[in-house]
Amino acid sequence: MARKSLDQRQARAKAVLRALKRTYPDARCELDWTTPLDLAVAAILSAQCTDKRVNLVTPALFRKYRAAKDWAATPQETLEREFHSTGFFRNKAKNVRALMARLDAEFGGRLPADFDVLVSLPGIGRKTANLLAATVFGRPGLVVDTHFIRLSNRLGFVRNEDDPVKIERALQAIVPKKDWTAWSHAMVFHGRRCCFARRPNCAGCAVRALCPSAATGGGGPG
Repeated sequence: MARKSLDQRQARAKAVLRALKRTYPDARCELDWTTPLDLAVAAILSAQCTDKRVNLVTPALFRKYRAAKDWAATPQETLEREFHSTGFFRNKAKNVRALMARLDAEFGGRLPADFDVLVSLPGIGRKTANLLAATVFGRPGLVVDTHFIRLSNRLGFVRNEDDPVKIERALQAIVPKKDWTAWSHAMVFHGRRCCFARRPNCAGCAVRALCPSAATGGGGPG
């Protein structure tokens, strides 16, 4: 029975991704960046902040700070002022300075490709490490953000779960590794454009027929 249940979830996940790919063929990371360091900074700034807001702040920063040593040498107070509109600016400034100082000292100012090394760096948790692995280095990654968490529960792939690591592990068993990045982008796009935290648009949902929450307006499986 357990095997059958897993097979069913895998088949439904495949159908969900197929439908969302048709709906959002341009699904991608929506943070603007040019260099890997740019994306690392943008990802740190995006915590508890919208990508839209981050994208308004970063162009001037990326012109000003070109290398890891530039960020690391900038006073905390300066970065706090420049990050202020993204919220939690003190911690973000501290994390960016610490990250860039370590990259400059230990990695020649470059972002390492190894996932285990990435998650050991200041300000880089599993979500950001997976984003960097997928977006910069072209490796499969499940980027478990708030949209991913919400949709994983509503679609019934996890039940009443909000632990990002547990959700990542659960989806690793359901979604083929080659599809992890596409799945992550599809979840974010769908969460931002249809399956809202409040008042999800079930009537206009491309995966309504595959969603156990649709009948209750997105409240989650019973």
